[in-house]
Amino acid sequence: MSEDKRNNPEEIYIKVTKDGPYLVYGNPKITQEYIATNEHGTSWEYEKGKECSVQEGDTPVALCRCGHSSNPPFCDGSHIHKHFDGTETASHEPILKNAKAYEGPNYTLLDNDKYCAFARFCDAYGQVWKLVMDGEKFTDKLAVREAFRCPAGRLMIKKNGSEEILEPELEKSIGVLEDTAIQCSGPLYIKGGIRVEGEDGQSYEIRNRQTLCRCGHSGNKPFCDGSHAAYKYKDGWDDE
Repeated sequence: MSEDKRNNPEEIYIKVTKDGPYLVYGNPKITQEYIATNEHGTSWEYEKGKECSVQEGDTPVALCRCGHSSNPPFCDGSHIHKHFDGTETASHEPILKNAKAYEGPNYTLLDNDKYCAFARFCDAYGQVWKLVMDGEKFTDKLAVREAFRCPAGRLMIKKNGSEEILEPELEKSIGVLEDTAIQCSGPLYIKGGIRVEGEDGQSYEIRNRQTLCRCGHSGNKPFCDGSHAAYKYKDGWDDE
């Protein structure tokens, strides 16, 4: 990629730096988002929180991925003092290649659990795998809803007889997730088909929904694998 294109503010994309932050180009909206629960305490919807204050034209914006910044979600250089190892271990293969298919009467659910962000929308009012296999009108509707809210894009769904993966319409933006039910901070929710470029200049598959690790513990860097839940990661943004 030429330097001119890399510095083009019209293109929204994310650059993973070596053992350092994510550099976000093109000024997409960056907003704190809470995973809100239903009456059973299960993940159900996203609720907006604080919006990051970023000046128009201020690009790139550096977002923390080591989990130690005192100015979340922005990088403050903590990765240097903490000797953060941000080595990328994720595959560049399409997410569908290793996805398991669950074919119900009307829809097929595709699941690549290597990309699980542990957001648990798949458990609302019946697990999505069971819902799609049931095949009733109401359960099909729930299955589509639950798949659409999977932030990592681990869960994908399509109508039987079609190769087209159904996707929600999402603006190119970044959500900084907070998981109130388990009292921890979650990953960066990358929406709308934003390109993620590795430190070597090779881009990962462009997907409508994906999550990037910001706790620093993922075994599938730069993507989230749910490690924030095990480590009870808290970014401290709400403590400000």
